[in-house]
Amino acid sequence: MSTIYNFSAGPAVLPRAVLQQAQAELTDWHGSGMSVMEMSHRGKEFLSIASQAEADLRELLAIPDNYRVLFLQGGASSQFAMVPLNLLRGKKSADYINTGSWSKKAIKEAGRFCDVHVAASSEDSGFTTIPAFDSWQLNADAAYVHYTPNETIGGVEFHWVPDSGDVPLVADMSSTILSRPLDVSRYGVIYAGAQKNIGPAGLTVVIVRDDLLGDVAAGTPSMYDYKLHADNGSMLNTPPTYGWYLAGLVFDWLKQQGGLAAMAEINSRKSARLYAALSASGFYNSPVDPACQSWMNVPFTLADAGLDSEFLVQAGSAGLLSLKGHRSVGGMRASIYNAMPEAGLDALIDFMAEFERTHG
Repeated sequence: MSTIYNFSAGPAVLPRAVLQQAQAELTDWHGSGMSVMEMSHRGKEFLSIASQAEADLRELLAIPDNYRVLFLQGGASSQFAMVPLNLLRGKKSADYINTGSWSKKAIKEAGRFCDVHVAASSEDSGFTTIPAFDSWQLNADAAYVHYTPNETIGGVEFHWVPDSGDVPLVADMSSTILSRPLDVSRYGVIYAGAQKNIGPAGLTVVIVRDDLLGDVAAGTPSMYDYKLHADNGSMLNTPPTYGWYLAGLVFDWLKQQGGLAAMAEINSRKSARLYAALSASGFYNSPVDPACQSWMNVPFTLADAGLDSEFLVQAGSAGLLSLKGHRSVGGMRASIYNAMPEAGLDALIDFMAEFERTHG
């Protein structure tokens, strides 16, 4: 088979070395005679996998000791409800920053449990930029401040961390986590669906500060209580064991690449090359404000939208898959997460230049 490069926004490409290791261990993990998919989550074999995965994640992100790491189900979408249920702690309102589709979904769900104050929004720009921080209307009495550091659909990314003062900062990092170093101590809660930079769909990682555990809203289901998950080592119920295992392989792979500082250098270089190709062309265009262009998700349009279908057909024939933009935005989108090799960028940029030459 010729080389295939998968630019899907999620579930997304995984490191080839990780897939090969999982393949080799599929039917017999380390001589146990069992696949990880068959293991008891309370058996010594899986407990060793779980412990090592958490240790490696803590090392990669330099997670302070006063934070708990949870490996949960439900995707980031469940966190839209879990965050207010756990963090309101007797307060009635929370601040949200609206920078795109995933921010809007978080806002809508939180509105079921509290008064949502949209402290800043870029909706009037079509979500192509981020509101200047000095325009934010933050409430010092808010239970927390929630934002989405990277909007997967719109390709808008924060390259700075908001200052929320004494109010806990909450971040949906589904599509940017592990792409660069991160100061976890700036946050009260970080959550991320796995299917972009961590592993397969079905696993969600939550990093929560100790002082935010407990005191959940009345009527909160047990499965939505961070403290119960923390007290039970993320095994309040049967966890997504195979996803947890694969995440652990990804964490180890990241360490082998040199950690998150090395990944930041690679990711910055990859995205800069693609944006440079877009800006140098009159045939392609990036709709996002250059000050907040995403490293991970790069939407772009063709000068003639009538060529979109032909572009996708020819890209597929060239082994460049999943470049169609989200249905709400249109155009194209190249998602270039950690596991996308630089050779994939080379292939995409070369293809785009040739398509422009023959269709421009």
